[in-house]
Amino acid sequence: MKIDKEKCTGCEACHPYCPVEAITTSEWEGKPVSDVVQEDCVECGVCLRSGVCPTDAFYMLELEWPRSIRAAFSNPFAIHPVTNMRGRGTEEMKTNDVTGRFRQGFAGVAVEMGRPWPGATFRDLQTVSMALAKFAVEFESQNPVTALMVDKKTGKINEEVLDERVLSAIIEFIIENGRLKETLETLKDIAAHIDTVFSVALISRVGQDGRIPTVSIAKEAGFSARPNTKTNVGLGRPLIEEV
Repeated sequence: MKIDKEKCTGCEACHPYCPVEAITTSEWEGKPVSDVVQEDCVECGVCLRSGVCPTDAFYMLELEWPRSIRAAFSNPFAIHPVTNMRGRGTEEMKTNDVTGRFRQGFAGVAVEMGRPWPGATFRDLQTVSMALAKFAVEFESQNPVTALMVDKKTGKINEEVLDERVLSAIIEFIIENGRLKETLETLKDIAAHIDTVFSVALISRVGQDGRIPTVSIAKEAGFSARPNTKTNVGLGRPLIEEV
């Protein structure tokens, strides 16, 4: 995103609209103007779509690779080139009653990095994905972060995008319940080695006793589990029958 300095009046009305605080005030030809710090901008388009600028000073250039990946993950109106869906394009985990992706004894894990602030770089994502890969997790094939991995066995991400910053991105994988605790403990330890925030979402089938196995495992790993689940009413026709 760019700001036309000739149009900008320096009113700063746009500053609160940037979710990553990439808009600053600088001096241009003796007058204060707003400017977008290109290194920090995630190309989400919020400042432009807000319509808050009284002089329509915002404009977007055609983004080239690898910067275009910023909009694919950050702009909810951008079509992701891998999934052909808007925004991050991650397949929803809550459709498990139809897809059957997570079987008994397994957990689905989604590590969302960068939200609500300050965004994340793919270098941070790679730090996490490579740590997870050591547990031989099964990265979700339809996930757009997985599509950027050059080696799913190591979690290594395409070097061209490592320094690109996005509003948020999700690493999604499947792992056996028996290995979930040590995986979550690793996530907790790695928090000190990345320059962003992350949250962890877990999904598993409810046991016959009505308990959710991932809740107790998360608590044992030192997480404050919050089982505010999304429950489908069972109208979907399963694509996979579990034997």
